[in-house]
Amino acid sequence: MTNTAIKTCAMAVVLIGATASAQQGQAGNPLSAGAKRTYGVIKGYITKAAAKMPEENYAFKPTPDVRSFGQLVGHITDSNYTFCAAAAGEKAPMGGFEPGTVSIEKTKTAKADLEKALAESFAYCDKVHAAMTDSAGAAMVKFLTGDLPKLSILEFNTHHDFEHYGNIVTYMRLKGLVPPSSEQQRPGE
Repeated sequence: MTNTAIKTCAMAVVLIGATASAQQGQAGNPLSAGAKRTYGVIKGYITKAAAKMPEENYAFKPTPDVRSFGQLVGHITDSNYTFCAAAAGEKAPMGGFEPGTVSIEKTKTAKADLEKALAESFAYCDKVHAAMTDSAGAAMVKFLTGDLPKLSILEFNTHHDFEHYGNIVTYMRLKGLVPPSSEQQRPGE
């Protein structure tokens, strides 16, 4: 065998080993990996929708008895902190629904402030998802009316975000905007 062939074979062995190791990490935590992937989808949709809605429509309410678009963004931000902090076994660093916390939904109205708070809440949840494993996700913690596995709390947050994204889609359509989940995807995106 030539020196080049030996180097090529050695490189192939290293690459195969690295790929197998990465796949084993995902295969060893399929539940938390799946939860993180689904969370990433809704995080992208909500972040893009918040950016796409013009500032003047952040106060828009389809009817007087529902949240404004901006309040929806604030509510999602508060819930991200509440749910992800519970899954992490921490007190929410800001926002949230716990007594003594300052609600982002009730205190912020400007688009820039809400987008920044939303991004920070998703960054906080990103860290919780990144640290979650299937075995850690099975640990029971107190949440709302009883005990839930940590991973169920993260999934609850994702479902809650999807629920309110449905509201956001309606608000965007009423304002003549195409929501991110309905935009045409270009090849390679």
